[in-house]
Amino acid sequence: MLFILLAALSAYLLLGIAYFGFRRSGYSQLRHTISELGEAGARHQRAVSWGVFFPVGAGLLLLATCCADTQALHGLLLCLGAGYVVAAVFPCDPGSPSSGSLRQAIHNLGGALEYVGGIYFLYQAQNGLFLHETIGPQAQLAVLGGCVVATSFPDFPLRGLAQRVAELFLFGQALWLSSQLP
Repeated sequence: MLFILLAALSAYLLLGIAYFGFRRSGYSQLRHTISELGEAGARHQRAVSWGVFFPVGAGLLLLATCCADTQALHGLLLCLGAGYVVAAVFPCDPGSPSSGSLRQAIHNLGGALEYVGGIYFLYQAQNGLFLHETIGPQAQLAVLGGCVVATSFPDFPLRGLAQRVAELFLFGQALWLSSQLP
């Protein structure tokens, strides 16, 4: 059941990102962060924040609380959920800079919780990661860490791509770990 609910939330997030990315003039999935879809002052800020980010985050927190049977999956889902709830409540400044308003600082803390916490809990589950016998867990986590670092540079031209790879990795591993539960 957890796998199905997590897959539904993941698909909803993916569709929301694609839809609002298409609706925003000049938006590039390769260059811009996901947060910029709901940045302060954006045309669809409320729809993205409260119609996509918040329900996904709240759903992840609920799944972590009621359905995750392992400490690693529980922690991973909590970190992902908290990151999205913070993004909804504290939208980033335009362009999602590294520094800015207090709101941006809190937004960045939510992102750090999601990514650093996600790496920590995936490290805890390293022997259960997807393809862990083919691609070592340390190599997988190093790629994830590299994507997170690349995302933190506002002028990096493939910032959006790096973030999407990190998100795909986190959600993909969460799905994999949930599929392995009895």
